[in-house]
Parts: sequence; structure tokens; C-alpha cells
Amino acid sequence: MKNIVILISGRGSNMEAIVKACAGEGWPARIAAVISNRPDAGGLAFAQAHGIDTAVVDHKAFGKGDAARAAFDAELQRVIDGFSPDLVVLAGFMRILTPGFTGHYAGRMLNIHPSLLPAFPGLHTHQRAIESGCRAAGATVHFVTAELDHGPIVAQAVVPVLDGDDESALAGRVLKLEHRMYPSAVRWFVEDRLVIEGTRVLHRAGETQLFV
Repeated sequence: MKNIVILISGRGSNMEAIVKACAGEGWPARIAAVISNRPDAGGLAFAQAHGIDTAVVDHKAFGKGDAARAAFDAELQRVIDGFSPDLVVLAGFMRILTPGFTGHYAGRMLNIHPSLLPAFPGLHTHQRAIESGCRAAGATVHFVTAELDHGPIVAQAVVPVLDGDDESALAGRVLKLEHRMYPSAVRWFVEDRLVIEGTRVLHRAGETQLFV
């Protein structure tokens, strides 16, 4: 039975999808905790209502600057490790993490990013895709490395960019696929179905890693 710790900063809709899939599909895993860097994150109430331990490590309490960022990450790591995680899942966790932190969880921390990486790392991905004239957009689940929005890709979801799309419409279509893809990727990890070969992640049974 593997322990999963999920980090959120807001509503945590992907966290909700993972919690429901874990319980409904009978994974060999449990959601050990949901942790937020914001005490007002809406997802904390959902987790508590489902009997999941929660914690808050408020980044604002650490101030600003490199030393503050390192101190925050050290405290966050201490709290996470208190739940003995086999996997750490970033689900809308809006913090840039230090190399020491990402190195500590190398190979056992997943993130979801709302673009088809390596295109459009960072923020405002849907608007940037529209402005760039992309005919397709989507989201990517990847292992976390020290480089922001990089790391071996586990799965990708693709939707068309439609004429007349605005950022909200495109984001909504992508999010529906995120809620299918991210639980699948987490399940693959806890069932030991993933193998990393260099920069590629393969599914041991050859299951498709593309969601459309």
C-alpha cells in the first residue's frame, strides 16, 4: 500500500479527481495527506470531508528572497516526510521549488502542466497557445526536475483549438481531460507500471499515454 501526498494551492480539482479515483478504483494506495501553501485553499475542506489528513505550510510566513524560499521548502519537506510518502503529487501547487527539494523527491514527484510540454512552460498557457495560432493544445503529466515545467513526460492530453476560443473555453476543455489523465498517471505509478528510460517514460504494458 503506497502513500500519496498531494500538494495544492487552491480548489484542487485534480486532487479531487485523484481522491475519487483512488477510492473508486481500489488502488493499492491511500491519500495520506493533502498539503497547501495557502490556508484558505478550497481543496482543504474537500480533503477533510473525505477523512484525509491536511496541513498548511504558509509560504507568506517565510518572507521573500532565496533564503526564505529555501526555508519554506525545508519546512514543507519536513511536513511531507511526516506522512512517509511514496509519491508526491503537485495538483495546482503554485510554487517554484528549489533544486534541493526536487532532488529529494526525484523519481517520485509528479506534476501536471496545462500545455503540451515542452511548449509554453510557465503561466498563461492557454492564451499563449491561442495567440500563437496553435491548432491543438492540452496538458502534460511529468516527473518533476529542478528545471521548471520540465522532466520526463508520463502522459499528454490533446484537444483542438477551435475558432473563436478564448482562454476560458480552451482551459475548460483541457481541464476535463486533465481529470481523466492525472488519476491514470498516478495509478500507473502506484501500480509500478512506469519505467523511465533516459528522458522517456514508458508504460510496461504498452497502455496509451495519450489522451484525446
